Amino acid sequence: MTVKSPRAAFSPLAAGAPAPLRDLPQRLERVIHFIPPHLERPRDKTLAAAAGIDVVCANLEDAIPAEAKTAAREGAILMAGQDVFAPGRSQLWARINGPATPWHLDDIMGLMAGCGEALTTLMIPKVEGPWDIHYMDQLLAVLEARHGRRTPVLLHAILETAQGVANVEAIATASPRLAGMSLGPADLAASRAMKTTRVGGGHPAYRVLSDVQANGAARDSVQQDIWHYTLARMVDACAAVGIKPFYGPFGDIADTEACEQQFRNAFLLGCAGAWSLHPDQIAIAKRVFSPDPAEVAFARRILEAMPDGAGVAMIDGRMQDDATWKQAKVLVDLARTVVAREPERAAEYGF
Repeated sequence: MTVKSPRAAFSPLAAGAPAPLRDLPQRLERVIHFIPPHLERPRDKTLAAAAGIDVVCANLEDAIPAEAKTAAREGAILMAGQDVFAPGRSQLWARINGPATPWHLDDIMGLMAGCGEALTTLMIPKVEGPWDIHYMDQLLAVLEARHGRRTPVLLHAILETAQGVANVEAIATASPRLAGMSLGPADLAASRAMKTTRVGGGHPAYRVLSDVQANGAARDSVQQDIWHYTLARMVDACAAVGIKPFYGPFGDIADTEACEQQFRNAFLLGCAGAWSLHPDQIAIAKRVFSPDPAEVAFARRILEAMPDGAGVAMIDGRMQDDATWKQAKVLVDLARTVVAREPERAAEYGF
């Protein structure tokens, strides 16, 4: 046998460790806001606003200089002591340095010893195969037992190498501890030898042309989404096993319009949220990854016309059946999740 027995999948991997979760928590994660935790000013400003941010991620990896790695880790531990990250409120995640770096073990050991239950998820960079998840799964179980954690720390894989994309389905099924994946377009572009220096978003040179016109008129040219294939493949891998896909960073902070469009593409394709690299992107992600009230209102009409999802109904001249009933339920369930976190929006969604 080369795979774990199904009966063993939900057994603790270390004596005294919490059992793996059979069902992942249903939490709103429209935005994962990254901050450099070693810098006091952005850290304090984020903590002051954290009640309105679904997930705050203490970034220990990219963009943190080598000489600041220890301070960043200490800053993340300091953040974990804040009331805003108590259970049921905003989440605290951390993106740690990868297994091939000299800071990796110090990150894991320090965070597990110092953050307690406030730390819900560790983001693992450059995951290339299920072996990276298996390694983290076992190590975290030992540390959970050592530090008396009551709930398991979840894992979030960042898909940012060609090998990771090639193994995305195997990564998705590697452990019940894995709760989601994010597309990491910058490192993935380098791994693929893509000819771009952009961080996410489109590229003006990635286009299609209409056919040559007989009258010699100018040909239409339309920019294409350079990340569509990868994002769709990741969404399918995640949806197949019930974990969440996320769009990663959009690096052009000044171009809020393009950021919103890229996030909206990801939302329509099935993503649960996106990264925020700047406070201006927080509101964009929260708005885009919340369902449109008009869409929710129509979805509710479908559910009301077909309470058990069976049969056929006509609404405004459009046929509805069990497939559209399931689509409607996705929107209404998401709206309820939004209202559970933001009760002031109940009337907006008709609840």
